[in-house]
Amino acid sequence: MPCPALPDGFDFTDPDVLQARVPFPEFTLLRRSEPVRWIAQRPGISGFDDAGYWAVTRHADVKYVSTHPELFSSNLNTAVIRFNESISRDQIEVQKMIMLNMDPPEHTRVRQIVQRGFTPRAIRSLEDALRSRSHKIVEAALESAADDGSFDFVTNVAVELPLQAIAELIGVPQEDRSKIFDWSNKMAAYDDPEYAITEEVGAEAAMEIVSYAMHLAAARKECPAKDIVSQLVAAEDEGNLSSDEFGFFVILLAVAGNETTRNAITHGMHAFLTHPDQWELFKRERPVTTAEEIVRWGTPVVSFQRTATQDTELGDVRIKKGDRVGIFYSSANHDPEVFENPDVFDITRDPNPHLGFGGGGPHFCLGKSLAVLEINLIFNAVAEAMPQLRLTGDPRRLRSAWLNGVKELQVSTR
Repeated sequence: MPCPALPDGFDFTDPDVLQARVPFPEFTLLRRSEPVRWIAQRPGISGFDDAGYWAVTRHADVKYVSTHPELFSSNLNTAVIRFNESISRDQIEVQKMIMLNMDPPEHTRVRQIVQRGFTPRAIRSLEDALRSRSHKIVEAALESAADDGSFDFVTNVAVELPLQAIAELIGVPQEDRSKIFDWSNKMAAYDDPEYAITEEVGAEAAMEIVSYAMHLAAARKECPAKDIVSQLVAAEDEGNLSSDEFGFFVILLAVAGNETTRNAITHGMHAFLTHPDQWELFKRERPVTTAEEIVRWGTPVVSFQRTATQDTELGDVRIKKGDRVGIFYSSANHDPEVFENPDVFDITRDPNPHLGFGGGGPHFCLGKSLAVLEINLIFNAVAEAMPQLRLTGDPRRLRSAWLNGVKELQVSTR
């Protein structure tokens, strides 16, 4: 019997694939047979003038790539593994100002500044406000539900707390949060025809965020307040961010802190409602391990990429300087060499060394503690106000090359 093989032409970054499903069977196949596998692409289809990328699927290898930035650069081609083929190289180059797409030592400098806003003390200072907001969000969803108790969980619950948390964190007026939501959607949804978003519209949205943030930074320099913006931009010559650096930092928050947490919450709700034993367990015991398992299970970012800075070797495969390397967190988080029963949703899983917040190294998620707090708070609020919540339809998935996104999840309280 011949060994199973990946179908000819299969590409893990094909947005049609992720619109339908996360390709777990194909990940399993590669982890077993070819954990570092060349995936051929037509030059230009991803926005890069090359012939494809290496797909890295094992947990250990994803961690290795993540923790060796001297070998695998985030900056050379950015961390985004696939753009729309209409993007220009100049548009890609602009994205290198975002911290996600920097390498040390520049990344180290910027991260040391912005992490001031993510200290344990800073996150604890948000907890009471975000707890109150969580309950108000759930109450508003109940009030807006149709006569039969139905509503869209994504729009009415999942999107709200991450947006409000960002607004709370950087001092954006709450009435402006819908602008941030709209701009971040346009940046992230360029592969989904439902949104009819082009690369140009996405770039314009990014510039809108930068402009908004720069005006906010300028206002705080003139009149400091007790918020993170004032801390980050108050005295540029004393190791703080310039106004444009702050603008690109807000872009990172809008996507990395908004899109990802929103999708983690949505995937978590779907997991609970398709695993009723886990929902009952959560309502009864509220395990502290819950949020980590939700992130492992949902893995909102399927993959990022790095680019080899020199000829090197990974998993006995020779990788040439300049080759793009895709690190697939969704695959790593289901690696049976690391996780017992990886295809089981278990909110008591401990230890849980998932890579849903990155594979370690310099790009480990800066906002992990904030995301965990948001997930815990929103599910506590849902459990208290909507204990009988049930699914009324399948998730409608986002067409994306690298986000495990859900656009709509219909539920009912009756």
